[in-house]
Amino acid sequence: MKKPRLEAIEFIRGISMLGVIGIHIGSAYLGQHLTPEAPGNAQLVALLEIFTRFSVPIFFFISAFGLFYNMDMTKPFVYKDFLKRRYKAVVVPYVVWSLFYILHYCVLWKDYSPLKPITILYDLFFGLANYQLYFMVLLIWFYLLMPLWVWAVKRLNISKLALLLVFQIAVNYYLCFMWNAWAVDNLYLRPFAMYHLNYWVIHYVFIFLLGGYLAVNMEKFMGFMAKYRSSIVAFFWLTLAAHLSYYYYLLYSKGYTPLEGVNTAHQLSPTGIIYTLGACLFFFTIFTIWRLPDKLKPVLSLLGKHSYFMYLAHPVAITYISLFYEKINLKINAVPAIIMYFDVVLVTLVVAVVMRRLGDILPFINKGTIGVYPKKTV
Repeated sequence: MKKPRLEAIEFIRGISMLGVIGIHIGSAYLGQHLTPEAPGNAQLVALLEIFTRFSVPIFFFISAFGLFYNMDMTKPFVYKDFLKRRYKAVVVPYVVWSLFYILHYCVLWKDYSPLKPITILYDLFFGLANYQLYFMVLLIWFYLLMPLWVWAVKRLNISKLALLLVFQIAVNYYLCFMWNAWAVDNLYLRPFAMYHLNYWVIHYVFIFLLGGYLAVNMEKFMGFMAKYRSSIVAFFWLTLAAHLSYYYYLLYSKGYTPLEGVNTAHQLSPTGIIYTLGACLFFFTIFTIWRLPDKLKPVLSLLGKHSYFMYLAHPVAITYISLFYEKINLKINAVPAIIMYFDVVLVTLVVAVVMRRLGDILPFINKGTIGVYPKKTV
């Protein structure tokens, strides 16, 4: 029996994509506020870079949730068929967009050195063709290890998840704050250490397995959300307050600049991990248990439907809007940064809709950009 469609997954995709754009607008803003005399507006940075920190990890949560929700755990897992589907949905778009960004860089900046075959392979392996593509590499590694996750989810319970959360916090703290990847002496091994955030799935194992566990225990999860929805909302605001407090502590007690604060209070920090957990439960609850305003649903659905393309394409909009600002001598201060955010969202959404419709006529477009294939007719 086919399970009912969950709107929450699509809605969370849209919210997460808005958060990712916020993070990258924040990076563009901080890129022009690097001096101690003008480090940038701490509150704006908190909105763009700290509040949104759940955005990347929650993608792994909903990816796992969607996979396991539609999986019959009583039947054998057919790894070959799974990889075929994921290859079309993720690997092909990843390669297409990576090659696009490499060529785009070469043409825009008149630098053709990235076109060397060894450089292209290097960029593809580590997700270096553009700054948002590392997520795709991590997702591919999660898919390659799918038999391990199926095995693990079948054996998970709340106690084991709690232990896994503690393990996740400890491992991420060590790898992000104590281990010096640059100290690896071997010239060939150093890149594998330097770019560990780009492909080591161990950084996001807890949130991925949490999504899988809740998906296969959906009835219990629904009951939990209905019974404890007020507590879930309170937990979300508490974790957000803790994460923001950590950021402000770094700024006002440790003397960090906003850029240094963001690079420390990220999604893999202890407060970032707990905040991500709170966000996963919060958004799933409000999109599943609560009744959303009728006017809000179409907007969330539209954003969710086109979130994949928007996620992959939004750096193009950021690049050209930044170049336009530079041409007219407009510094990316607070107001221009906010305007840029809405411009990027609007432009990428419109382009995503146009490309999706064009792809309905020319299927290779949707196949290559978002991994969507025409439905087979019976």
